[in-house]
Amino acid sequence: MRGPRSGKRELESFGRVAAWNAVRNTAGSGTVQLVLSCAWLALVIWLLGRACNQRNLLRPLPPGAPRGAPAVTVVVPARNEEINVRQCLSRLLKQNYPASRLELLLVDDHSVDDTVSIALSLAQRDSRLSVLRGPPLPSRWTGKSHACWTGAQAAATRTEWLCFLDADVRAEPELLSRAVAAAVCQRLDLLSLSPRQEFGSFAERLLMPCGFYLLAFCQDLQALQSRDGPDATATGQFMLIRRSVYEAVGGHAAVHDVICEDLALAKLIKRHNGYVALCDGKQVISVRMYRGWLTLWEGVTKNLVDMLGGPVPTVITAVVGTVLAWAAWLIPGIDAARGAADTPDGCLALALALAGSVAAIGFHVVGARYFGVPLWYGLLFPIGYTAGALMAIDSLRRRLQGRVRWKGRTCP
Repeated sequence: MRGPRSGKRELESFGRVAAWNAVRNTAGSGTVQLVLSCAWLALVIWLLGRACNQRNLLRPLPPGAPRGAPAVTVVVPARNEEINVRQCLSRLLKQNYPASRLELLLVDDHSVDDTVSIALSLAQRDSRLSVLRGPPLPSRWTGKSHACWTGAQAAATRTEWLCFLDADVRAEPELLSRAVAAAVCQRLDLLSLSPRQEFGSFAERLLMPCGFYLLAFCQDLQALQSRDGPDATATGQFMLIRRSVYEAVGGHAAVHDVICEDLALAKLIKRHNGYVALCDGKQVISVRMYRGWLTLWEGVTKNLVDMLGGPVPTVITAVVGTVLAWAAWLIPGIDAARGAADTPDGCLALALALAGSVAAIGFHVVGARYFGVPLWYGLLFPIGYTAGALMAIDSLRRRLQGRVRWKGRTCP
């Protein structure tokens, strides 16, 4: 029978073993946390470096005016744009481009509001502006492509450049002069401009910046901007196209059934050996694309699958983007909750995790300042990416159903 001293020695021995096992487990946990934190920091640095590099690759639109002022026809497709059309056309009529070399065509895509009456009132004051009623929409055509095609067909025979511009765009007086000068000087066949984005509602301020960050993380702008390769990038908000090239590739008729007709047309021109470029146009053009949750959700989901490269990339991007966004808050929190500071490895892991998360949060706060929204929106980015993921899933659902709805019209 064991005595009290023997039992005490066994208890002390058991305690030492338990303490050693606890230290060993803590050390092992600290090592795992260290590896995870190192990977997190490296990933954040890579993503932020990629985004900053993409921004630097978007060249600013140079100043200047074109020699000889080639004839330009601006085509504005419009469907239910009574909120935007007056400002859009009024600013286009104030362009410093030679009046004798400029023609403006608003093509009404079967609006049911006051779009046409507003445009007609402006056309009565300035002969450079004409208002065209769009013919019936043919089968398997999208409304915007048909309106753009209608305007291109109606352009004056002397026109050398066709400019397609959305009705929600606000142009500065030097827009056309600088854009045409850049296109001519650089021998471009298609010049697209990335406008300055304006956000008014909570939904726009929360989601739209996250969408642009995501594109910066995913896109390889250097490859898209090169003269080689079949891919291209463009935005339909402003597209200046050499007319001879537009007609040679078939224009909007060649992409009549594509939801992202701007990107499809840019790729088509590039595959026919045309030179396509996207430039930073924030100094000469601005846009407010949506107004609140309803128009934002409908507008984004109609073409998000195309923008992200198809169904599989859409799902992957939605899942990965959401996980990484929340990781900025969760990884340091998990490290702290596990008592990371109790071991050297754990302490280093917590420091690295915090560094990565501070960099990620700082990027979004600086981004909020860049987009002109309150800085505290930069702290809500996990919610923004989560909402964007839900939009991506809904966009995929609509695409699988074979129907996309936009402005009261369902497109196959």
